Amino acid sequence: MQHSFNNNNLTTPLTSKTLLSVIVVNRNTADLLIQCLDHIFRSALAQLPEVVVIDNGSTDASADRVREKFPNAMVREAGSNLGFARANNIALAGTTGEFLLLVNTDALLDRDCAGNLLNLMTTTPHLGMAGPQLVNADGSLQTSYEAVPTLATETLNRSLLKKLFPRRFPGKAIHLSVPQQVEALIGAVMMIRREALVQMGGFDEDFFFFLEETDLALRMRSSGWLVMHHPQAKAIHLQGETAKAYRIGARVEFYRSRYTFFSKHYGLLSTFFLKCVLTANLTLNILFLGAAHVITVGKSKKLEDIFRVRAALWIWHLRGCPKGAGLPRE
Repeated sequence: MQHSFNNNNLTTPLTSKTLLSVIVVNRNTADLLIQCLDHIFRSALAQLPEVVVIDNGSTDASADRVREKFPNAMVREAGSNLGFARANNIALAGTTGEFLLLVNTDALLDRDCAGNLLNLMTTTPHLGMAGPQLVNADGSLQTSYEAVPTLATETLNRSLLKKLFPRRFPGKAIHLSVPQQVEALIGAVMMIRREALVQMGGFDEDFFFFLEETDLALRMRSSGWLVMHHPQAKAIHLQGETAKAYRIGARVEFYRSRYTFFSKHYGLLSTFFLKCVLTANLTLNILFLGAAHVITVGKSKKLEDIFRVRAALWIWHLRGCPKGAGLPRE
């Protein structure tokens, strides 16, 4: 498989002494975006960061609202949905910060989050990327880092793996007290050293949505860079809000990214095996959910929604996982 993440523009030398550039990629989440930026600009930092919004073809006036409320933020309108990886690569080429803080629009930084991550980055040699403790709005913990996907994690019960082997397959039950090296981060909020990202050639643009940060973490660790979780840095993550408008499309992209990741890192045989297992699992899901739908006489809206999503994924697999499906690109 050919991968398209190498970008000669990424090697543009720094022309200023900006320490931190904050990058937010947005697609039709204007209200979330305004909240997200409000928290970013309230961050306790010694130097005002460079803040860049890459708008991926929004139709909800996101760009205009940002320009009106946050004149210090730079807004770049892509005109179409470039995906997460490509949008961040473009932002990387157009920013000057020594460190890059990537924030999803459904993430709200605590006042000290950026500063804590920045302090860890500046005091830890060879630290390529770091992420905070993600929490729910009520303060309860979310999973903030995970093991790199393997056939075990993708074909067995992940919750059971986390309970039986918590160190190998970490979850939110493990609460660290000090920064620690991890395999991969949950990409809602992550700080990346520019030097490391440039060395990696940026994000792999074969990943449109999901797992691009996991792929980057794996490549960084293979090249000698560290990946760390910082438990004292915190951010509220309104989990899944950015994908709710396109539930089926987002799930298709998640499966597609899985297969892209496996093809790249484990080869075609492992990818074929994974597709077979997941297709069989979806088939069983359809049978079970269909029977439950009949038994409840179609009265459960939640059950109906789950059935609709799983059925769409099942059909997508039966059609050979065609490229045209998924999130809109226009």
